[in-house]
Amino acid sequence: MSKKAILYIVFFSVLSLGFLGYAGYVIKGERGTFLGKEKLPILGAPGHTVQGFSFTDQNGRTKTKADVLGKIYVAEYFFTTCTGICPKMNANMEKVYAKYKNKPDFLILSHTVDPEHDSVPVLKAYAEKHGADAKNWWFLTGSKKELYALARQGYLVDDGTYTGEEDFVHTQWFALVDKTGQIRGLYEGTKLQDVNKLIDDIERLMEE
Repeated sequence: MSKKAILYIVFFSVLSLGFLGYAGYVIKGERGTFLGKEKLPILGAPGHTVQGFSFTDQNGRTKTKADVLGKIYVAEYFFTTCTGICPKMNANMEKVYAKYKNKPDFLILSHTVDPEHDSVPVLKAYAEKHGADAKNWWFLTGSKKELYALARQGYLVDDGTYTGEEDFVHTQWFALVDKTGQIRGLYEGTKLQDVNKLIDDIERLMEE
């Protein structure tokens, strides 16, 4: 084989490898891995992230957005006297908690929609009933207006607007939030199929 033919073979081999490498890079950027595994979608308007907040957990400690940055978490809304969807939601949330409670970069944030009744001691008793450790499953109370604004404008789990003290959020949706505060999925907390998908999606998000 001539030297010229060898040079052509080497040139086209390098070119092919370069193309494959670039194609893999593009696939990784768009779909999450070189093997083509899709990334979870980003929900909301372009650039949407969960806004700042300041609430109190079941141990009386203040929790803010700074405490969740760099962590993956699931957010929900409930109230302790609910006899409808909330017991089923939190029984399903226990499944999520059991799977990921030992992951240091994972949290669950359960926000009350009835802060007038759900005081810190009430939330603490409710948390204990569900076997929740305050280090990674927070039951939160605070200003009703701020709680509701976060549900609607931040987590996108309710499409209403705040109408005053008689306003009430009653939503079955769980929101999956990534380490930068982006919403990456919404799941019906009353449906086991959705909760199982949430469990799988948390794993996928941890691999991104």
